[in-house]
Amino acid sequence: QLADRWQADCIDLKPDVLSILIGVNDLWHKRNGHYDGTVESYESGYRELLNRTREALPTVKLVLCEPFLLNCGAVKEEWFAEFDQMRAIVKHLSEEFQTAFVPFQGMFDLATAYAPPDHWAGDGVHPSPTGAALMAHHWCAAVNRSISFEA
Repeated sequence: QLADRWQADCIDLKPDVLSILIGVNDLWHKRNGHYDGTVESYESGYRELLNRTREALPTVKLVLCEPFLLNCGAVKEEWFAEFDQMRAIVKHLSEEFQTAFVPFQGMFDLATAYAPPDHWAGDGVHPSPTGAALMAHHWCAAVNRSISFEA
């Protein structure tokens, strides 16, 4: 679990900027029977990570990334109802904690007008090199709009 590793994998590193993209693996593992979390446990767990981070690293710049799914590969249409709730939670937490927000699902939804979903993420979850480049571009734009890096 991410929460068990958070201290060593995050807080102990004392980052200046912390970008978080979590959610799709929860849903993926739930669908294959290896996880029994709920939308409520996702929200409470995410909030706890943010609270722990803000307490330990009060000056860290937080970037919350909207989890994304593309309707191709292993992804099934029935995943989206629960997933949309998870996406809304991340948006709400971004507003609550006043973080930068990167709308990856919206970005990929628009991108599929130019190329099919499997061009951006072959299995619907893990981005292709082109999908990763698009994500990097949008991440930089969102961070530049939201975060000041004054000395």
